[in-house]
Amino acid sequence: MRILKLETAPLFSWPHLSAAPRGGVETQDLPLLRGTVDALPAGLDALVVTSDLQGVAPCAALGGAVALLGEVLADGLAALSAEGVLPPLAHTGVVLAGDLFSDDAALVRGASGDVRPVWEAFGQQFRWVVGVAGNHDTFGTAREQARFFRQRPALRLLDGDVVDVDGLRVGGVGGIIGRPDRPGRRDEAAFLQGLRSVMRQGPEVLVLHQGPDAPGPHLRGSAAIRECLPAREDLLVICGHSHWDTPLASLPAGPQVLNVDSRAVLLTR
Repeated sequence: MRILKLETAPLFSWPHLSAAPRGGVETQDLPLLRGTVDALPAGLDALVVTSDLQGVAPCAALGGAVALLGEVLADGLAALSAEGVLPPLAHTGVVLAGDLFSDDAALVRGASGDVRPVWEAFGQQFRWVVGVAGNHDTFGTAREQARFFRQRPALRLLDGDVVDVDGLRVGGVGGIIGRPDRPGRRDEAAFLQGLRSVMRQGPEVLVLHQGPDAPGPHLRGSAAIRECLPAREDLLVICGHSHWDTPLASLPAGPQVLNVDSRAVLLTR
């Protein structure tokens, strides 16, 4: 899959509260960008891809109660689809690249917690949801996590594996490189081993929370991950974790990287 065009002007945006870098709370906008790809499987009209939705806002689906930003996004996309602005949700898949939690008041920067409500919100509306966990995401206890996904076969949490959804092969590795005694982290050797295992299975789309670095100013990421990626122009890498002002880049070896940190992107043919 290859992105042919990515518009810079948002199609829509959602105001929300987010923890400010130096303390306190600030209001930000979550933008929805529109992109065009060269191909999608038959029966699939669009993909929505997003990550790092670390904020809160009132949610219409919950009667105006404050909810996680991901829940607000799922509800907002459903409303746009009902108005005919977006394709039907029954023919739209979702890719989540991690870090979907915020504390209730958006006061704690980098708060960690349960993101099952976000996955559930997308799962109730869209055709399917695939993705990875960020380093701040939890899903309850190990038993609760297993039961949650077992009861919802349209939701697929990836970590070192590849799934086929509507004929689209999607692989993923969750978490970030770091000290393995801290949540959501594994050492570099273990992370790259999982990445190589995924790439041997030939995914068309690779979902990571921590992505590669790329040529250009402020396109931060992991050089080790970049060096581990194959020379494939037909590979689309979706990631977040480190924000890029320019969301789309091409690596010298060929793959495209779409950074969706603090943004959502709608991909259509």
